[in-house]
Amino acid sequence: MTTGLPFDDFRNLTRELPARDEAAAAKVRTQFQQMRKPAGSLGRIEEIAEWLAAWSGRPPAVTRPLVAIFAGNHGVARRNISPRQQDATAEMVELCAAGGAAINQICVAYDLGLKVFDLALHLPTADITQEAALDERGCAATMAFGMEAIAGGADLIAIGDLGVGNSTVAAAMLAALYGGAGKDWVGPGSGAGPDMIARKAAAVDAALALHGRNLKDPFEVLRRVGGREFAAIAGAILAARMQKVAIVLDGFAALAAAAVLHAVNPAALDHCLVAHVSTEPGHAKVIERLGLDPVLDLKLAHGEATGAGLAVGIVKAAALVHSGMAATL
Repeated sequence: MTTGLPFDDFRNLTRELPARDEAAAAKVRTQFQQMRKPAGSLGRIEEIAEWLAAWSGRPPAVTRPLVAIFAGNHGVARRNISPRQQDATAEMVELCAAGGAAINQICVAYDLGLKVFDLALHLPTADITQEAALDERGCAATMAFGMEAIAGGADLIAIGDLGVGNSTVAAAMLAALYGGAGKDWVGPGSGAGPDMIARKAAAVDAALALHGRNLKDPFEVLRRVGGREFAAIAGAILAARMQKVAIVLDGFAALAAAAVLHAVNPAALDHCLVAHVSTEPGHAKVIERLGLDPVLDLKLAHGEATGAGLAVGIVKAAALVHSGMAATL
């Protein structure tokens, strides 16, 4: 039997979130109206600059952007649901540390800081088709870690993930939150063929059957059929809101973690921008369910926050357009 007590602080935080700064947003709107251009001609550039002001409470500026990647391993990966072996997660973390991953090059291009967090990769979560991925205290502690991980003065945070099997876990979480069967949410992930996709769907269905009666609480979804990177991402999103820092969310797994918070409070993601719509079919579905509008559509299947890093470049440009464009004489 679950007590729910370890999650109480997070429930309270999620329900009592700071609101956007309407005065800061209105000032940006007025300033764009005074610039040397037709009204509204910069489209989403104007909207993004206004969003940035609304959630920072100051004129749009990005001087200390951070890409935060949370890496976790999953017991369900042992069910042959991914073309990659589980040790590939650690290999990708090491590649990022060595500067050889795609995200490293994007960070160089846009002058972004990068932190990659190894969430006990040597200790995969439990197989969600057999038992809960995490216990309550472990899940809450990982959320708390995610909150602490983004401390340090960043003024814009791009959040991504690494984890063999986590597209299956994301599909299970979203099926639990929104309904449907495994086949409605799974996709190719890192290159699964039809047989493997069928195994992914079967794993999701088995997890839903096992945990079904306990999945009405979004935090129980997070800990029963989620994983460490999902919990850490949820914590980071909450912490950023409390610190008045805007968030750019990457792919399918990051959106699944965000959807947990949205299920508790639909306003919980108002400070978040979705970077892109990936080739994973469930990603487009959850973006639509959350009512969000992705910045990019580059047909990316790669994870590790590549889409979020690219979108931060656009956010930085939007802030500079606002601060540097000439006003009407």
